[in-house]
Amino acid sequence: METDPILNAHNKEEYPPMHTVEHILNRTMVEMFGCPRSRNAHIERKKSKCDYELPFEPTPDQLTAVEAKVNEVISQALPVTVEYVHREDVPAEVDLSKLPEDASETLRLVRVGAYDVCACIGLHVENTSEIGEFKIISHDYEPGRLRLRFKLLPK
Repeated sequence: METDPILNAHNKEEYPPMHTVEHILNRTMVEMFGCPRSRNAHIERKKSKCDYELPFEPTPDQLTAVEAKVNEVISQALPVTVEYVHREDVPAEVDLSKLPEDASETLRLVRVGAYDVCACIGLHVENTSEIGEFKIISHDYEPGRLRLRFKLLPK
């Protein structure tokens, strides 16, 4: 009889569409700017924010391109899947730097199609078609840190 692995307790109740779009936004920022995934995030149903370590402020055109890329990925109706792997078998592209020290040896990886994979214990949609339209509503920059505020518009 197969049993689910025991993972660390989770203390949040995410809104799955917003939490899933955070994954897509993180991969987009990594790909477009070569920065790490967000170092600080506040994900809520109505609006959310993510902070990125960046040595420069993106131009308005670059932020428009981020928004367009996230919406392009959403529009592909990608499956969002979960797999459990031993820590030693985590793919090289998965950043484990934000894992708590007491994280279990078995990790839960969340994949957004072939676009993104990361270790995560949160709630997600089953398909990106469930997300809606991604909209950056504001941003601010201070040396070394870009904060993006965003929301989801209904489909």
